[in-house]
Amino acid sequence: MIWDGAEGQIVIFSSFALNQKSFHMNEEYSFGTRVDHPKYGEGIVSKVNLTCYEIFFERAGKMEISKSFKDMDIIEKGEEPAARSGLSLPEIEKALVFVLDRYGAIQENIPLGDRWIGGKLVLQPSNPELKPKEIPVEAFFHKIVMLRDRLRVLEQHINSHSLLSDEDKINIQQYITRIYGSLTTFNVLFNDKEYYFRGVGGKE
Repeated sequence: MIWDGAEGQIVIFSSFALNQKSFHMNEEYSFGTRVDHPKYGEGIVSKVNLTCYEIFFERAGKMEISKSFKDMDIIEKGEEPAARSGLSLPEIEKALVFVLDRYGAIQENIPLGDRWIGGKLVLQPSNPELKPKEIPVEAFFHKIVMLRDRLRVLEQHINSHSLLSDEDKINIQQYITRIYGSLTTFNVLFNDKEYYFRGVGGKE
């Protein structure tokens, strides 16, 4: 409450307005909320636990952040928690995949093979008068990993599609498996075999 001498009146400030920032810092982040962490950068809340949030960060992958940590900024609010909306588990999983894929957060932290670190990919034209194209191996590997992630998201969308029959899903899945088979050439870039592309029959 402040006395305004010029107008000769008392001005009353709402306690809500004065505490609006503290309210923002104490509110709970909901499913799908985009946040900015001072260390890990942008991320998306994928799960709300009793004492912490499960957040997918673009740079750091999946992390658990305590609810007591208040230094994250909200970039975009998500929907109300799925548990309150009466969604089934498959619907929750489908919504999670959609949100993460929309903001490009479905990226695993996959290590590049040690011998390729700092290397470069050289595309040499047959004409010696033309300059070759050089690409850092790390940049090329990042594109391969993104392609792998998008194929996995596509698989999840197909498997959860409500209008496709089981036969349709199997037929489409065969094409995706063949794509994996065509990409096995790039397995040489991966540091661990668990991340390899595998084609028909699990061949690497």
